Amino acid sequence: MTSIFERSTDRPGGRRSRTAAAAPPPEDPDRPHRSPTRPPGTRARSVLSARSVAGQVFLWQLVLVILFAAAAGVALVLQARTSSTEEARRVSLGVAQAFARAPGTVEAMKSADPTAVLQPRAEETRELTGVDFVVAIDPRGYRWTHPDPSLIGEHVFALRKEAAAGRPFTQDIEGSLGLAVESTVPVFDTGGRKIVGLVSVGVTVKNVNSVVQRQMPILLGSVGGALALVTGGSALVSRRLRRQTRGLGPAEMTRMYEHHDAVLHAVREGVLIIDGDGRLLLANDEARRLLDLPADAEQRQITALGLEAGTAALLASGRAVTDEVHLAGDHLLAVNIRPVDPDGGVRGHVATLRDTTELQALAGRAAVARERLRMLYEAGVRIGTTLDVVRTTEELAEVAVPGFADVATVDLQDPVLEGEEPVGPSPELRRTALHSAKGSSWPLFPVGDLIRFAPENPVAVSAQQGRPVLDADLTASYDWRVQDPERARLILDSGLHSLITVPLQARGVVLGVVNFWRAEQDSFEAEDLAFAEELAARAAVALDNARRYTREHALAVALQRSLLPRSLPEQSAVEVAHRYLPARAGVGGDWFDVIPLPGARVALVVGDVVGHGLHAAATMGRLRTAVRTFSSLDLAADELLRRLDELVTRVDGEESGDGEGITGATCLYAIYDPVAGRCSLARSGHPEPALVHPDGTVERMPVPVSPPLGLGGGQPFEKAEYTLPEGSRLVLYTDGLIEDRGRDIDTGLALLHDALAGPGRTPEETCRAVFDALLPVRPSDDIALLVARSRLLDPSQVADWDIPADPAAVAGIRAQVARRLEEWGLEEFAFSTELVISELVTNAIRYGGDPRRLRVLRDGDSLICEVADGSSTSPHLRRAADTDEGGRGLFLVAQFTQGWGTRYLPRGKVIWTEQSLHGSLPEPDGDLAETLLDQWDDTGW
Repeated sequence: MTSIFERSTDRPGGRRSRTAAAAPPPEDPDRPHRSPTRPPGTRARSVLSARSVAGQVFLWQLVLVILFAAAAGVALVLQARTSSTEEARRVSLGVAQAFARAPGTVEAMKSADPTAVLQPRAEETRELTGVDFVVAIDPRGYRWTHPDPSLIGEHVFALRKEAAAGRPFTQDIEGSLGLAVESTVPVFDTGGRKIVGLVSVGVTVKNVNSVVQRQMPILLGSVGGALALVTGGSALVSRRLRRQTRGLGPAEMTRMYEHHDAVLHAVREGVLIIDGDGRLLLANDEARRLLDLPADAEQRQITALGLEAGTAALLASGRAVTDEVHLAGDHLLAVNIRPVDPDGGVRGHVATLRDTTELQALAGRAAVARERLRMLYEAGVRIGTTLDVVRTTEELAEVAVPGFADVATVDLQDPVLEGEEPVGPSPELRRTALHSAKGSSWPLFPVGDLIRFAPENPVAVSAQQGRPVLDADLTASYDWRVQDPERARLILDSGLHSLITVPLQARGVVLGVVNFWRAEQDSFEAEDLAFAEELAARAAVALDNARRYTREHALAVALQRSLLPRSLPEQSAVEVAHRYLPARAGVGGDWFDVIPLPGARVALVVGDVVGHGLHAAATMGRLRTAVRTFSSLDLAADELLRRLDELVTRVDGEESGDGEGITGATCLYAIYDPVAGRCSLARSGHPEPALVHPDGTVERMPVPVSPPLGLGGGQPFEKAEYTLPEGSRLVLYTDGLIEDRGRDIDTGLALLHDALAGPGRTPEETCRAVFDALLPVRPSDDIALLVARSRLLDPSQVADWDIPADPAAVAGIRAQVARRLEEWGLEEFAFSTELVISELVTNAIRYGGDPRRLRVLRDGDSLICEVADGSSTSPHLRRAADTDEGGRGLFLVAQFTQGWGTRYLPRGKVIWTEQSLHGSLPEPDGDLAETLLDQWDDTGW
């Protein structure tokens, strides 16, 4: 078959084709194709059939072989006449070239005595090859060697002209030996640029004829054998060709080739076929277009076609490459080269060219799109991590720089910073963020400035119209300069040249704007607006969430602050200091309270509601109110927590449908009596308190623990009682103080113990030391701390008497109380106090049980009277009938005191009254007293 490297014929349009100039007649389209496989009996007929390509090839080969044999016979006859000269030419030229290229020939010719080296070699060569003479000649024409040594050194005038040409040549000469053929070959030095000598070899025609005559029988036999071999080979080739062509006829083969040729020139990929010498054999239409090849490019060296140096060198090299990109004019070509090596030796290579210019552009746009998607993902992760409005704007600016802009600024309306929703768009904005890759040395408005933008300014336009504004070239923007011409000049001098302003909108409300500036990057384009809007939209959602959180946090803080005690009440039982710190995550439900109780006592309360936010704060307020209400009943610590647990259980049951119950709250309730120095404590799921003795030692106060409020399940609450030395510090706290994500509770307790240790500290100093030692960097829970230093009431301020069961003893007791009041300098309160004591002692004797006891306390600005007895009955006010003889004494007690009540003991009760010492009480008018006594009555105990 014809090699792909054979020269093809010209086709119109600059394309080449190996198709025959005159194609055979087209095949009948109705004739079906032959099947690729045939029965064995028809194989011989198929080979000899002239209808197939294989049959036609075999017949033509057979005819050619016969003609070749006949021509060979004639040629042998003619060769006898011409072969002598031709053979002599070939032999002489071959020997001359072999001698000239033999190793050492060049060195010998360049040596000091060429004859000494070359003469033996020339004679040896002449004897081995059978030529008649081998003569080496210097470039000037003087012989170095000759069969006749006497002729060495003579000048050869006939060689000068041909030797100057620097190429081999053959000539016929008539010498002493007869007609001879002489071939002369120049010998070059290593560089190939200078002739160092010539080699002339001669063969006589007589010698050649004798050789040919001796080989004539062999030649004739070879021709006969070749004839038989070629005939058999033709049959085998025809058979193989039949299998490869599947029995196709010439028309079918022609049509198939035309289809392949059409495909070759129709594909959108350039194809080049280049031979081993770097000569272009074939180029399809796409290759011509991509490389801008001339019309006569085929059969020319690839390096001579005017291609880019790198591309031409690659195509000529023939090395195998895959998708190596090279520039060809305005095209970026992906070059693939594969060698063609059918016989084991490289004879050429095929190169394919694919235009990747648009692909590279698409790849660049795809890379930009991937980067933009990465930035949007990063924005979703990084923006809005703290629920802080200002920090959210800073995160937006940090995400945009330097991937999208060189500088980013964010301006917000003032209400947004306070957590409020703006009423409407406004050109007056406050700068909250400014970020750049090179620091903040830009002449822009600094962070914190309240800027009123001019109506023409892009920021004002974007904020008021709610649309993005692109100023691709700030140097040509007049509206942008109106705001501040001098600052605008400084901005341009700093290198900022392009701006995009995008509104930050959430739920249709413009919260502010974000400005993207470029200095070192290319100017913004219209397609950058879409990304800027998407980035701003995501940031606006996070910003609105932060704004709403700020508002809710402010409301929760305000609510909690209103529910916590703003100032602690005055009382003489303990010296108190406190701390409260809300968690970073939001307002929680921790609280504390100090509640004065009758009898100079005081209640200390610390509680905790699980969770954060408005619900936790509101729940805390409800519990604090409930504790104060139960405290007014003067209940014991364990009884108060029991009632509080019942309240929480009931509230949880009523509110279980909406999931906003109170379950999860804890509480520690302590009652301290400064007269006896006794402290009674009970807790519900709360950490144990700590006690710091006057000498600075610290101990934990074991208090029976009960489940958190609402989870008691009706179980009884227990209390613990301790006697506190005067000056002891009672420390109550919530679990946020000792628990943290970075440490366990045991570590927290150990740190608390170390912080509390030490004598002589005030409660305020104790609070400071505890917070310095235990306060986490980022508290995950609220922290409440209450430190109370105990005091004891001076015994001289306390007076008590046993009450006998005889009513006649009332006068004596009244007289003793009057004397004690006189000692205290309270004579002016004698009348009212005697009236109160008379009523209480008389009723205790009449209705109470043993033991009976009276105690009078002077506590600061209060005078307290307490009558205790063993009965559990309690008096109460009611309207007295006109016929009732008594029942009006308790009303008189209420009129002459600021408060009275009943406190129950494990055995019996205490009726107490409290009078203020700020001023004297006037004695009531007689008529008024009679009128009041007529309207009210009291029952027995």
